[in-house]
Amino acid sequence: MTPPAEAETFLNENGWVGAQVMPVAGDASFRRYFRVIDGERKAILMDAPPPHEDPRPFIAIAEYLKAQGLAAPVIFAKDLDQGLVLLEDFGDHRMREHLDEYPEDEHKIYTQTVDLIRGLHGKPAAALPFYDWAQYSRETGLLTEWYCPAQNLDVDVQGFVDAWQKVLQPVLDTQSSPVTVMRDYHAENIMLLDNGELGLLDFQDALTGHPAYDLVSMLQDARRDVSDELEAAMLEYYLDGQTSGNSEVFRSHYAILGAQRNTKIIGIFTRLCVRDGKQRYLNFLPRMWGLLEKDLRHPDLAIVAKWFDKNIPNEVRSRKISAERANA
Repeated sequence: MTPPAEAETFLNENGWVGAQVMPVAGDASFRRYFRVIDGERKAILMDAPPPHEDPRPFIAIAEYLKAQGLAAPVIFAKDLDQGLVLLEDFGDHRMREHLDEYPEDEHKIYTQTVDLIRGLHGKPAAALPFYDWAQYSRETGLLTEWYCPAQNLDVDVQGFVDAWQKVLQPVLDTQSSPVTVMRDYHAENIMLLDNGELGLLDFQDALTGHPAYDLVSMLQDARRDVSDELEAAMLEYYLDGQTSGNSEVFRSHYAILGAQRNTKIIGIFTRLCVRDGKQRYLNFLPRMWGLLEKDLRHPDLAIVAKWFDKNIPNEVRSRKISAERANA
């Protein structure tokens, strides 16, 4: 992975003449990341090439999070026409790998992640679009758009939409005072900083919505197993800090948003395989189905669970998507 041709000029113009540029792990988007090293100085170069990517939301939300006292990267320089952003380097100490090596730290670090979002929910929401029915529906629709064709399934799409609309309406009814929702809050997007803070990454798709969303994103992690016991303890911990609201209603909405998110991710991971050739994402599907099925056991999701049982039975869910079938 080599930096874009414009990177050298961009770095030179911003005081990083002769700096070493090395690739670092990317994500599931078109964005690419490079570590820039100049003696003792380090920074991260984000390559977010237009028209596929637009770094403006990331920059705006980083500035909002910093204003709330949270550890989002400082923006050192930007060239929006080229999609280049130079930002603070949070290092390599990521929550995911730390817990793989030190599982005894799970309770402490997950408690810290819950404290962070609980604190964020007490701040004024960012000036962002609302997580509305159209957005929820577009996301769940990724399952019928990508997963079902990849499995050669002829499903009741209208019934799927109708079931989700009925289930999500009570959630939408409680979003009259929305909070900032980072939407991709999980162990691979959290850096453990030397000062003890949690460094936040990959929040450019943030919206305003329901407080349960980021909680379920963290506790039903698409890429890391979180035990039922830890999930229950952290959910209870979050609720213990609330001064208003019905905890059973919140638990219902937590399950609904978990099911919505996990349905979306099954569609996204299938799309990454079919459209983008990233077959490694299929390895996450067994975990995603397990999480979705757990959420669907909540009685308030009965109508959606019935649709899945009729249209995507268990024997299909466990059937691996083959490259031949996915690209047929």
